[in-house]
Amino acid sequence: MDLRKLRYFISVAEEGHIGRAATALNISQPPLTRQIHQLEDELGVALFNRTPKGMEITEAGKIFLREAKNIFALVEQATERTQRAGTGQLGRLDVAIFGSGILDTIPRILLSFRQDYPDVKVVLHTMGKAAQIEALRQGRVTVAFNRILAPLPDITSELIRSEDIWVAVNTTTELGQKEEIDFNELQHQPMILFPSQGSPNFKDKVVNLCHQANYTPQVSHEVGDAVTGVSLVAGGFGVCVVPQSAAALKLAGVSYKPLVNLPKGAKVDLSCIYRSEDNSPLLQSFLEKVRQFKQSQATAESA
Repeated sequence: MDLRKLRYFISVAEEGHIGRAATALNISQPPLTRQIHQLEDELGVALFNRTPKGMEITEAGKIFLREAKNIFALVEQATERTQRAGTGQLGRLDVAIFGSGILDTIPRILLSFRQDYPDVKVVLHTMGKAAQIEALRQGRVTVAFNRILAPLPDITSELIRSEDIWVAVNTTTELGQKEEIDFNELQHQPMILFPSQGSPNFKDKVVNLCHQANYTPQVSHEVGDAVTGVSLVAGGFGVCVVPQSAAALKLAGVSYKPLVNLPKGAKVDLSCIYRSEDNSPLLQSFLEKVRQFKQSQATAESA
């Protein structure tokens, strides 16, 4: 059974007359009559009673009319959904996220995307850098966010923003009373570093900055992420150098201070990464929102 026969049947049922249905369909009457007979033979039931006034639909025909209309509705829905998927408006987007990036920038990008593409199911996966790369290569995630990435031939990295580096301090300490802190003052403080795994990473960045300032940090703890690091600051275990976005994490007893007299290159990048060969419409739609965010940040910073 093909859709053409269903369309012919629906027209005859709605018109109640072969001639009027043929006119509406822009075909001649004999071929339409043959199609209706073939459909009845295929189903093994009479769909119409032929009367002098036209075509009177049978009880079986009424049921088939309802189902035929449902079929056409499903076909239209499938066509629309396929077209929307082809333009990146429908589907599932698996996104890998990590520590401090989820505190500010990433949620804003995700919210913007979900507002414009409400029918895309966004699934988040928390994983470290190495796990992100593996998941991208295996196709388990479509896009990921991370910092300080070594170049990879099969992975494209797009810079979203470069952040200043601040320090989280306990409010009860002398540093907690200052408006800003000289980076060199941190050499006398127990320092909490993160992340503890994966390289290159933010921990490597901080240690390198300390070496450029001619001192070795007094590392008290190495932890997995910014949230744990700042939590230890609240507990009085030391200071924690963080990307500025981490200041969105509010904990009692913790304040965030800008650093001055930092060595050159004291910025930390946040990037969006994806498979270089992935040209899917859904990814392109998401990257469009990423680039819009980047542009809005650049405009705001230059204002």
